[in-house]
Amino acid sequence: MNRTEGGTPDDGATRSLRLARVGVPAALVVAGIVLLLVGGDTATPIGIVLIGAGPIVLALNALLRLSFADTEDRAGEERARRYFTRHGRWPDDS
Repeated sequence: MNRTEGGTPDDGATRSLRLARVGVPAALVVAGIVLLLVGGDTATPIGIVLIGAGPIVLALNALLRLSFADTEDRAGEERARRYFTRHGRWPDDS
């Protein structure tokens, strides 16, 4: 991921990630609705499946993001513990 000098993701990367996180599930739901409107023996069940898959993909993405955030928190805590072991105080103490 590209980062700016401040350590935050740049706008291009943020937009493309947001598009992938929200756009793909939205596209699945829209495709499912289109298939429902078209109708037919095959299109209707596939449309129902796609409409159900959209929220599932969105939920899995949210769980994956929470997992990554938890991993980053644990790594930060581990760094703080190593700092405490070396210096006898927490890194944010004055």
